[in-house]
Amino acid sequence: MLGYYLHLALRSLRRNVVLTLLMIAAIAMGVGASVTTLAVLHAMSADPIPAKSSQLFAVEIDNWGPEAVSNPWAQELLSYPDAAALLRARRGRRQTAMYSVEFVVTPSNAAVRPLVATGRAVGLDFFRMFQAPFRAGSPWSAAEDTNGANVVVLGAKLARALFPSGDAVGQSVQLDHREYRVTGVLRPWHLQPRVYDLSSGLYQQTEDVFLPLSTAIDRQMATDGAIDCQQPPAPGWAAMLRSECRWLELWVELPGAAAVRGYRSFLYDYALEQRSLGRFRWAPNVALYDVPAWLVKQNMVPEGLRLSTLLAFGFLAVCLMNAIGLMLAKFRSRGTDLSIRRALGASRVHIFLQCLIEAALTGVGGALPGLLLATVGLAAERRLLREDYTQFARFSGDVLLITITLAVVAAVCTGLYPAWRASMAGSPWRARAL
Repeated sequence: MLGYYLHLALRSLRRNVVLTLLMIAAIAMGVGASVTTLAVLHAMSADPIPAKSSQLFAVEIDNWGPEAVSNPWAQELLSYPDAAALLRARRGRRQTAMYSVEFVVTPSNAAVRPLVATGRAVGLDFFRMFQAPFRAGSPWSAAEDTNGANVVVLGAKLARALFPSGDAVGQSVQLDHREYRVTGVLRPWHLQPRVYDLSSGLYQQTEDVFLPLSTAIDRQMATDGAIDCQQPPAPGWAAMLRSECRWLELWVELPGAAAVRGYRSFLYDYALEQRSLGRFRWAPNVALYDVPAWLVKQNMVPEGLRLSTLLAFGFLAVCLMNAIGLMLAKFRSRGTDLSIRRALGASRVHIFLQCLIEAALTGVGGALPGLLLATVGLAAERRLLREDYTQFARFSGDVLLITITLAVVAAVCTGLYPAWRASMAGSPWRARAL
C-alpha cells in the first residue's frame, strides 16, 4: 500500500511541476534560513566536556568587596593569596590553579627561526580534570609538580614543529633561554570553548606548552592573560604575589552533591576567616559554578545570535504558511480525482495518507536546496562573526540530519490541514468548498 501511495504522490508531483517547485522553494528557503542560525547556536551552546561537566567547578571569591567599581567583571579570577590557600587545603578530589604565559621557543635546529608559543602554568591534576588526550608520555610527577621542576607537556602542533621526525618525550626544549624536559605530548585537543579560561578569548585554541604552576611561580613568569587590580601593586614579584590583584583561575573536581555542599561551606568559612583576620571587611561572597552554569554566566552565546535564530524560525513559519496555501491550491485542483477515488471505495483515511505522503516527498525535495542555502548562509556567518566564533559556522553530520529532519517535519506539518481538507472530498458540499 505504501508503494502505491508513493507512486501516486510522484505522479501528482510531476503533473503540476510549477506548484511543486514553488512548494519546494518555500520549504527550502525557510529551512535554509533556520538551519543556518540553528547550526551555529547548537554548536556554540554545546557542552565542551560532557563526561565531567557536572563535576568540574570554577571557584569565585570576592576579595574586593561590593563597593569596588569593576568588581562584577573581574570576580571570575582569583588573587594569588586566595588561590594558594585553597590549593593548600586540598578539599576537592582534584584541583588546579592556572594562568596563561607565553614563551619564545628556540629550536635545536639553528636553521629554524625562534617562534612564539602560548603556554599555561597548571597543577598536575589539570590533565585528568579536563581529559587532556596524550599521544605519548604522561604528565610530570607529583614531586616535580611540587618542587618546580623544569618539565613541560607539549601540544601536538608545537611537538610536530620541533620534532618532525622523532618522539619528543625525553627531549629538551628551550623556552625563554631555559631548558625544559618533555614528559608528554598531547594529541590535537579541541576543547571548545576553552572552558578553563574564558578571560582572554571565548574560543581560543588550547595551548602549545603546559608547565607546573610551581615552576612558573619560581621563575617569576608574568601572566599573559587577564589581570585586574584595584590599584597598582608595589614593585617586585613578591609584592605581586601578596597583592589583591586577580589573575588566576581555580577549578576543583567534586564527585557529587555532598562534595559540592561541603566545598561551598568550606569557601564560606574561608571568606569568614579572612574577614575575622581583617583582610575582608564585608560579608562572605563566594560561588561555585559547574561547566554549564559557568558558560551561561560568561554569556557564551551572544544575545544577537539567539534573536537571529528566533527571527529565522519566524521566517520559516511564514514560508510554511505559503506552502500551506500552495498545497491547498494543488489539492483543490485535484478535487474531482479525489472524489472519484472516494466513489470507487477509497476511505478518507486512504485519501489523507496519500496526500500526506505527497507532502512528505515535497519536504524531502526541499531538503537538498535547503542544505545548499544553509551552506551559503554559514559562509556568510563566517564573514560576519568574530574570528574566534567562525569555526562554529560549519556543517557537520548533526547539521545535515537536522536539515533533512526539519524539512520533512515542516512539510508533513504543512500538509496536515490540506490533506485533511482533501480527505473530505467525498461529501458534495465539502468537495465544492475544497
